[in-house]
Amino acid sequence: MGSQGSEHRARQRIRGVLFDKDGTLFEYHGTWVPIIFEAASMVAEGDAALISRLVVAAGYDEARRQIRAGSLFAGGDTIELADTWRQLGVRREQTDLVTSLDALFARLAPAMSVPVTDLPALFSTLTGRGLKLGLATNDVEASARALMARFALDPFLSFQAGYDSGHGAKPGPGMTLAFCERVGLAPGSVAVVGDNRHDLDMGRAAGAGLLVGVLTGTSAHADLAPLADAVIESVADLPSLLDVYV
Repeated sequence: MGSQGSEHRARQRIRGVLFDKDGTLFEYHGTWVPIIFEAASMVAEGDAALISRLVVAAGYDEARRQIRAGSLFAGGDTIELADTWRQLGVRREQTDLVTSLDALFARLAPAMSVPVTDLPALFSTLTGRGLKLGLATNDVEASARALMARFALDPFLSFQAGYDSGHGAKPGPGMTLAFCERVGLAPGSVAVVGDNRHDLDMGRAAGAGLLVGVLTGTSAHADLAPLADAVIESVADLPSLLDVYV
């Protein structure tokens, strides 16, 4: 369990849940390591040394073959990624690079993502309790919507947003506040669930009532515990956690 800020949130009735996507609902490393290499290869124009620099700058740990916790690719958005890669030598105009990367992510991520649990069953359980559900990701919205459709999750969701949806990117509070406005809930009655600091900082900035970290993404328990009210192994454990709050 985390402790920061838990005193003023404890025992509030939670009526909505806003989920992060990658690393929270879907297995992170197996999905995104191949995609980051594909993206780097696309923009490096055959320069193997540049590909290596790009993926490492984005957060790839060559020794562990995983994306590092707190790295650009773990929590940033495509604009930040494009800025960094252009500084390293990618010879593309910023808008074109962002558009190309977003298109690649929207094409590959829905096909390659692996759920961490039976998500339709989980969402059915949560909505059956009267909870409103939403999705907030620093990925492009089109990619998120295609993925939700692929796994038949969109009927359960009252809100879906990416960094390009007009609410700002994480760790800003905009997507959480937009979810609250969409479903008619005060931030204090909403739980934010995610696998990295950006997710929890977003929820805290918006005044969310419960911050939940999960260990299916890029972060370890020690990374999340100081920021979260609770840290659980997986979203599969969320219903039992919410027994205390719903």
